Parts: sequence; C-alpha cells; structure tokens
Amino acid sequence: MAVKVERTDTDGQGAIAPVTVATVTIAGAGSALDTETKNDLLAALEAAGADPGVRAVVLTGEGSRFCVGQDLRAHDAALRADPAGAWATVREHYNPIVTALATMPKPVIAAVNGVAAGAGAAFAFACDLRLVADAATFHVSFGAIGLSVDSGMSWTLPRLVGYGRAVDLLLRPRPITAAAALALGLAHEVVAAAELPARAASVAAELATGPTVAFGAMRQALTYSAGHGLAESLDNEARLQAIAGATADHARAVQAFLDREPPTFEGQ
Repeated sequence: MAVKVERTDTDGQGAIAPVTVATVTIAGAGSALDTETKNDLLAALEAAGADPGVRAVVLTGEGSRFCVGQDLRAHDAALRADPAGAWATVREHYNPIVTALATMPKPVIAAVNGVAAGAGAAFAFACDLRLVADAATFHVSFGAIGLSVDSGMSWTLPRLVGYGRAVDLLLRPRPITAAAALALGLAHEVVAAAELPARAASVAAELATGPTVAFGAMRQALTYSAGHGLAESLDNEARLQAIAGATADHARAVQAFLDREPPTFEGQ
C-alpha cells in the first residue's frame, strides 16, 4: 500500500466527545513519489479534508524516511518516453497535494520522522506545524539535479525562513539537520525519534479538541494576507470572523468565559 490512513479517536480537554485524528503515512516505494503514491496521497488528503468527523491530520512517513520526493527512476523513464509530458505531474499531482495540505479547513501536522527531500520537504513546509525527529534532515535540493522549485516551495520556504535564507538554501543545497531546522524556523519542535509518534498524536489531539472552524478560518486569513494588502486583508478578516462567530463553538466559549469554566468545542 503506497499510503496508509489511520483514524484515531481520542479524548482531550476541551472536547465534548471523542474526536478523530487522521494519520496519513507515506509508505510506498521507499517513501519516494511514484504515480501510485502521488495519487493515493492526494486521495487520502482530500478525503481527510472533506470529512467533518476528522478534526486534525498528521502527515508522516515510514522508517527513516518522511518522503524523499520524486521517484527519480520513474522520472527518468518518463523523460525518455515523453520529455515534455514528464512535467505534467507537477500540475496533476504536486500542486493539488500542496493545495490540499495548505488549504485544509483543519490543522495539519507534519511528523517528520526522517529524510524529507524535494517535494517531500515542500509537503512538510505546507503543513501548519512541523514536529521533527532529532535524526531527520531536510533537503531543498532541486538545484542539485538541475531543476527549479515546485510543490509550493517558492511560496512556503521564504515565508518560513525569510527571502535571503531561502535563496541561500536553494542555491547552495546541503542537508538541513533537525537542530538547524529548529534554528531556522522550519521546525517547531525537535524530539527523539522514538518519541515522535506519541508527541505528534498528543499535539494533534490538542488541536482536534479545539474550535475547528476558527482554526480553518485562521489558516485562510494568513494565506490570503500573504498576497493582499491591508485593506483587503481587513475585509477578508471580517468575512471570516463572521463565519467563526456564527458557530456554536463560539457561543459556548463565550458562555464558558462568563461562567468562569473551561470551554468545550464540537468543531462547528
């Protein structure tokens, strides 16, 4: 199976009833992205995003690899068969995968268990939070094989580390250790590899018990403001705030505040 999906029901503070976290594991072809893996990954992410019962998503890999990017053997075969057609995968697979990660109406955590290279690194960058195993490494190494960037890296990387650092990392590709990723702002936490699954599950459960609609609106607001001016962003904030403010979660949280009790959320 190229991609595994596990749904876990978990109780947590702030939840009225058990909530569901979907863990999507890139498992096929040694965590390289052949066509089957790309199709399965896209389908899994879109299904998790559309499922109102799933309140948070974890993206991870197997063994010592998170995702090593494009399967270069498959890519070489595609180049030999149809040089122009080989690049259709960017629009057909990579762009939709990153869009699914970046626009999902619920929190997404990358549990980076090992090597994250090329598109694999870009997938992690498109998530909300990156929890990274201490032995994991990022490789933004498109230039090492004579390519430009794809999978949203031109958008995510400079927003995470700044334009100057992004240029340096892309033009002079080298492994980025977990410690360096933390210092650069690419990682939010670094944990021992053996502790990563439990830590990711804990953070996912924490987010899953929160106000899901409000979290989704926050993601939309941040994405929108990155490409729009202040006036437009203020207008968009007002629109999204009205949506979040109309939820039962908001009304219940206000009442809980007035009653001096902890809020509880249903994600709607």
